[in-house]
Formats: sequence, structure tokens, C-alpha cells
Amino acid sequence: MLSRLLKYFLRQNIFKNRPSSLLCTMSTEPCKPDTAGNPLIGVCQLSCTADKKQNFQKAKSLVEKAVFRGAKMVFLPEAIDYIGETKSQSVEFAESLEGETISGYQDLARKEGIWLSLGGFHQKSDDKQRVLNTHVIIDNQGQIRDTYSKTHLFDLDIKDQVRLCESDYTIPGNKVSFPVKTPAGNVGMEICYDLRFPELSLVLAQQGADILTFPSAFTVTTGMAHWEVLLRSRAIETQCYVVAAAQFGKHNSKRVSYGHSMVIDPWGAVIAQCSDGVDVCFAEINLNMIKKIRDEMPIMRHRRPDLYGFLQSYNKGNIDDTFHYQFGQHSIGCGQVFYKTALSFAFVNIKPVLPGRVLVSSLRPAKRFSDLTSAEVADLSLCVQRVCRAVEAHFKGTSLTIAVQDGPDSGQTVEHVHFHILPRKPADIPNNDDVYRELAKHDQDIQAINRRSEEEMNREAAELRHYFL
Repeated sequence: MLSRLLKYFLRQNIFKNRPSSLLCTMSTEPCKPDTAGNPLIGVCQLSCTADKKQNFQKAKSLVEKAVFRGAKMVFLPEAIDYIGETKSQSVEFAESLEGETISGYQDLARKEGIWLSLGGFHQKSDDKQRVLNTHVIIDNQGQIRDTYSKTHLFDLDIKDQVRLCESDYTIPGNKVSFPVKTPAGNVGMEICYDLRFPELSLVLAQQGADILTFPSAFTVTTGMAHWEVLLRSRAIETQCYVVAAAQFGKHNSKRVSYGHSMVIDPWGAVIAQCSDGVDVCFAEINLNMIKKIRDEMPIMRHRRPDLYGFLQSYNKGNIDDTFHYQFGQHSIGCGQVFYKTALSFAFVNIKPVLPGRVLVSSLRPAKRFSDLTSAEVADLSLCVQRVCRAVEAHFKGTSLTIAVQDGPDSGQTVEHVHFHILPRKPADIPNNDDVYRELAKHDQDIQAINRRSEEEMNREAAELRHYFL
């Protein structure tokens, strides 16, 4: 059967449809396209240090080289702004999207008429101790088309040997950015360590990505073992081009990167790769090849979600992006919400039975627990678990009461499934079973006295938000 399959693909010329850049990656002459109209891309390899101005000049020279070769889009690696010598320096040097670094690349894109993928820069955040690792796509007019902040953070902590924890100074992103339409195709944005999580790549492919990007600063040890095999795997399983611009070499006395920037085609072949040092390689993106492979081996249609479920992307977003949250027949102001996940939210109570009693509910209004999807059940459960830790710590509880009233005959008065979480202390309610009577009484008497003011609730929610930064 394998021999028949091989003969079929040879007969269909799939192997012959690769861009000619496979044959001329190391050449100094421009690649001649197999098919007129295939966009050429440039993929850069840098060796950044803590000197931001010098880093920009190196990147600028590579972009100019790519423009001279006729590239429509240039991809740059993670940490294009700088690689700090210390954690404090990594935070101190951070800038906003309106800062000098991104503005400089916007000017460069506009001047050269080129699209840029800035694989990752240290974006300043409200947290003074941490930054966002943000991928930015800029069009040929110098406009930011979209951003993506790295969601999976690389934490390596081997006792008495090495500690390299990105989470010490980086905030994880909270959304999957939809693929950006560019002259090279639809580009799905990821960063470095995201490479090890195929779910994100599969979701982007389902959303229409033609190209998956993995701008990186891989360590030498993991790069030698896993870099190429992971990149090729992501290309084969998604049937997308994979573009991986990388950092190379020694950045400071503590940091060395693997390099090997490369492009993989949808059949899993390496079609371009940088040599050691600061460099740029080139590849053509053959969108017809993607279509041909997907038509003749339709793996997306062959999936079995009836056995292992669907992959979906959920964007958590910021709490304050939504002014009011629906909670059954009630409206909850964003100031009273202290935690939000992709599908759930947690908020303080207007008339708590005990100090610290909070509620956790699904974002989507659902009357009964059985009305939730499996994804909502999983997310809601994890949200409850994390909220439990926070309220027990904040209110110095020794135990917790976690309750769900599912349906009107169980005492549910708000037609929106929710969890009650009450931090407990010794003898706070002498007869423990009375806590459930108190909950029922509270729900029936919500309009009574002792309701807290909006200012009081906002203050408590603000205190609880600190546990989720």
C-alpha cells in the first residue's frame, strides 16, 4: 500500500511543487519562482543583546536586503528589541506599542513598502514587575494589523542546576489572535514555546491560516534535540507553511540561542534555512500547493471529534473590557468582577452570608448545570478551584463551603448556574447544616437591609484581583 501511495503522489507532482528556494537557499542570487505570482518571504536570524539601537540597525539591514531580493513580507525573531542581561533589565527596558522600537519598525515598513512580522518585543504592562511578550504584524503602510501575546511561558527550574523561568517577568497572553491576511497568505501568530502545544496551531489552521509563525530564542540544548522535528511536525499536521525566525549565538554571559531559522512547507520539507550568524533566508509561499495537499489528503475532515472533542479558541480578554456582566435577571458591574477566564467569571456578593462569600458563574447565561457544554463545565470547575484558593487566603479561612443550587426546587432564585464559595472559620456557623438555610434565606431576601454599597464591593473585588495577576 505504501508503494502505491508513493507512486500516486509522484504522479500528482506534489513533490515537484515545492518552491525553488529549496534548491537555492544558500545562493546569493534571487530565487526563480516555479510559478509566477508566488510571494517571496524573507526570514531573519539575529543575535540581539541589551543594546536596542544596535539590534534595530542589524534588523534594518536584513529587512533592506530582503526588500532588494523582492520579498513581500519579512519575519523577524522573538526579542527583536533586546535580550536583557538580568530580569530587572528585561522589565526596565520595556516599551509600549507606541514606543520608540515599534515606531521605528513602522517607519521602516512604510519606507520600504514591506510587511513585517515582529516576532516578539517586551511590551510594557500595568504590572511593574512583568511585561508581555508580544508579536506584532505591521503592513506596508506602517499600520499595526494585529498583535498576539505569548500564551505558553517557558519555565525551566532544575534544582541546584539551572533556573530559567519566563513567568518570573512575563505575563501570559489571554487570547488567540485570528490569522492576519497578508500578501504572503493568512499568517497565524505564535511565539517560541507555543511550538510545543499543537492545539494552538490546529486551531489557527481551522481558522484559515496558511502560514504558522514561531519566532524564537530556543536554547541550544532543546534546539539541537527538538527544533526541527517540532517545526516539521506542526507543518505536517496542519498542512501549513511554518516560518521560524530565530535568535542565534551568545547574547550575554548567561544566554546563548540555537538559531537555525527556517521555513517548512506543508509537506514537511525544510525549504529554506539560515546558516550560523546574522543572516536572512528566502522562500516562496505556494498557496496552490497548500490547497492541493489539503484536497488530496483532507486530514481536517478525517478528524474524529465524536471520540476526542472539538478544538476551539476562547479569548479571555480583560475584565474591564465588558462594562456589565449578565447574571440571570441581574447586571453585575465590571468593578465587582475580580476574575475572568475564557468561559467563566467570579464576582463579589452584594449581601454575603459570611465575609468573603463570592460567586462564580458561566459567562454564557445557562439556567441549569446540565445546560453547560463540556468545555464550560471544565473551565467553570478550574475557575472555582482557583477562586477557592484566593478567597481562603485573603479572608484567612480554614475551610470552604462550595455549593451549587441547580434548579428552583433546590433554592436557586437566579436563573443562571453559579457556585457559592464561602471561606469558613471555626464556629462561624455553630450548626454547619444551617449554612444552607442561610443561603436559601439570603436568596429569597435579596432586597432586604444590609446590602453593601457599590463602592464597598468594588474595593473588595480590587483586593481580590491581586491574587490573579
